[in-house]
Amino acid sequence: MKAIRRFTVRAVLPDTLSALEEIAGNLRWSWHEPTKELFARISPELWNEVEHDPIALLGSVDPARLAELAADQGYVDWANHVREELRAYLREPRWYQSLDGSAPKSIAYFSPEFGIASTLPQYSGGLGILAGDHLKAASDLGAPLVAVGLFYRSGYFSQAITPDGWQLESYPALDPDGLPLSVLRDPDGAPVQITLALPSGVLRARVWQAAVGRVTLLLLDTDIPENDDSLRSVTDRLYGGGGEHRLLQELLLGIGGVRAVKAWAALTGAPAAEVFHTNEGHAGFLGLERISDLIGEGLTFDEALQVVRAGTVFTTHTPVPAGIDRFDRPLVERYFSTALLPGVEPAEVLALGAEDYPGGSDAVFNMAVMGLRLGQHANGVSRLHGEVSRQMFGGLFPGFDSPEVPIDSVTNGVHAQTWTDPMLRALAVERLGTDDTTHADWGNAEAVSDLDLWSVRTRMREQLVKDARHRVAAAWEAQNPGGIAPVWISDLLDPNVLTIGFARRVPTYKRLTLMLHDPERLKNILLHPERPVQFVIAGKSHPADDEGKRLIQKLVQFASEPEIRSRMVFLPDYDIGMAQLLYPGTDVWLNNPLRPLEACGTSGMKAALNGALNLSILDGWWNEFYDGENGWAIPSADAAGDGAERDALEAEAMYDLIEHQIAPRFYDRDRDGVPQTWVGQIRHTLATLSSPLSAERMVREYVERLYMPAAANEKRLSADDYLAARELAAWKARVRSAWPGVNVAHVDAGGLDAVPQVGDHLRVRALVHLNGLRPEDVEVQLIYGRALDGEDLSGVHYERLELDRAVPGADPSVAQEFSGGVTLTWAGSFGYTVRVVPVNDLLLGAAELGLVAAA
Repeated sequence: MKAIRRFTVRAVLPDTLSALEEIAGNLRWSWHEPTKELFARISPELWNEVEHDPIALLGSVDPARLAELAADQGYVDWANHVREELRAYLREPRWYQSLDGSAPKSIAYFSPEFGIASTLPQYSGGLGILAGDHLKAASDLGAPLVAVGLFYRSGYFSQAITPDGWQLESYPALDPDGLPLSVLRDPDGAPVQITLALPSGVLRARVWQAAVGRVTLLLLDTDIPENDDSLRSVTDRLYGGGGEHRLLQELLLGIGGVRAVKAWAALTGAPAAEVFHTNEGHAGFLGLERISDLIGEGLTFDEALQVVRAGTVFTTHTPVPAGIDRFDRPLVERYFSTALLPGVEPAEVLALGAEDYPGGSDAVFNMAVMGLRLGQHANGVSRLHGEVSRQMFGGLFPGFDSPEVPIDSVTNGVHAQTWTDPMLRALAVERLGTDDTTHADWGNAEAVSDLDLWSVRTRMREQLVKDARHRVAAAWEAQNPGGIAPVWISDLLDPNVLTIGFARRVPTYKRLTLMLHDPERLKNILLHPERPVQFVIAGKSHPADDEGKRLIQKLVQFASEPEIRSRMVFLPDYDIGMAQLLYPGTDVWLNNPLRPLEACGTSGMKAALNGALNLSILDGWWNEFYDGENGWAIPSADAAGDGAERDALEAEAMYDLIEHQIAPRFYDRDRDGVPQTWVGQIRHTLATLSSPLSAERMVREYVERLYMPAAANEKRLSADDYLAARELAAWKARVRSAWPGVNVAHVDAGGLDAVPQVGDHLRVRALVHLNGLRPEDVEVQLIYGRALDGEDLSGVHYERLELDRAVPGADPSVAQEFSGGVTLTWAGSFGYTVRVVPVNDLLLGAAELGLVAAA
């Protein structure tokens, strides 16, 4: 029999244990080891059974056990102490409170998914885990974030693997009453409802709140009786449904999310958000809701756009156009032809997402393009990804070289307290006097010996092996109800064998099966009589990605061969709980994407924080941090003739590294059984990467480089009844109108000898037609560098040319002469040109308007 309805009944705790309910209601327990220990003491077996979920634990524990604990004064005092420590954490000043008054009082952070704990399955992969780590680090630093997402009633999906290796998806319905969530309510106790006017009717959403340390996470949920059945399913599952379903989710996330933030701030007395950060393009419509609000205050669309742009941060996470959400323009036009956003016309919306550049399509609305047009501050998520993004979106800024495209980079980080194994943290406390592994002195060999490090790494590997055996046995029993798991599963993996991990989403570019390129060679590596290797692999393919599922199937079938099944295992249903044992338990973390298609790749960061060494293509973060001692770089065969040749060359390089460098070093032991050279690399990795790879470093960068400038820019534009915003909008309109007639009519050069030499001074005069613009509206630049083949310049430098005089006989507002020069400081090729760009001190850079006139 199946229930037609289900709900969760919360436990009634004895008064003396009331602290437990308060502690369980804040997700800080997910990264605070003392809190986990408090709950584990209630019932270690049940704690493991409920997968470390405090609310499920309190709802399942025997009342007699609660009564026993209520009478245990030591436990009661412990619980009260943990509660007081939590309260102190929530109110005490932290790093952010040390900043000056220009720091924004509130920052709204939007993401389609959040990976905070396995008990709140609202994530699919790296984007969501990154968002969760961002919130945790912001909480630890005291940054005043309020986060916004959607509550997906079925989450992403649960993964099972059939005996022939095919991925099966299931979508268990989540009961929010059984999760660490509460409904946002009006003062009279009624649930707050967010509404959107759609062509098919009104979409309503309630708002769930989650406490993530000091950060509030708001999740919008459409599965409520007030909605028609067709609209109740808008938030059914993450990345589910077709184009219109996704559009509805993104309208709700962006527009409804801003309305939820305003309602939450009004009810709690929190400051209004000063900065809006959209994590990928999914939430891009938030800018349109803010524009609509400002139009209601008397601004035009263009004036409101300047204010919104100034205070918006847009982070792009994809290095491939196929990873960007694009919708049919008529579909977007239909939704914005209603009363969805008062004052905003469909044509104005469509212009923001138009691919009106070479190679673009006039049939689609591009969410990333809109994100860049609505966000003055934009960034990629690693240095290399920043470079790739500047190239990918260069069409929006014609005439500018990719280094000038206004997209910066902030390399991702991971939350150390979440992802560093408790055993390593305990070692830091015992020997180095700190539980902050990112700032511990791992180079202190007197305090932490090689044997200490190796012993911890060995125990973490043993922990992974035990967990893998349990998961494989559970998966087998789920497929064979009533059966007894085969004996070979109990011998799965070996805690003393070099262990390589690989776990991530399974799109084709991440090349899950590159390791299978030469099956016989891989078998020899796995079964080497003296230096065996074992692989632990996990990952989910999107339900609609059959090619990704075929990759999983190919790998599972290979790993199922009796000869090697004890040396290679695929663990189903990859999630946070699995990952927290997988990263620490591996000796080497493998990453072999097609370069440069990995934007960052934070799984390798999490492994490194536990002393694992990376074996990776130089892509994402690894391209930035590989130093020759913290792991190995797989050479990229970029010049290969085709994909098959590239795969072959890179797979062979990977095999060579494992066989000839990695395995020999791992098994080269001293008298105590310690691989000293290997442990030296572990020590070096912990000492040099722990702090740079932390989410704390990442959030500090966002605050200092993006949030604070964005808040200052918006404040400046909003002052005096938006005077600067009105002036900037008028100035942009004037410049755009005049620009087709702006040109560099003539350039003269002099001052050089017949044979130019180092030390000569190049003098340049340029006649520029401004078509009615004022000289102060533009900057005329001498651009010079080394001249390459095809006349391209490298190592470019910029020198401002100064207004010299009006040209005789010409209207001074139209034709002007600018002059300047540069001293030749290097020998060899030299090239130069002259260009004109619009300038305004409210712009962040010359390329922002995408206007340039070159000689």
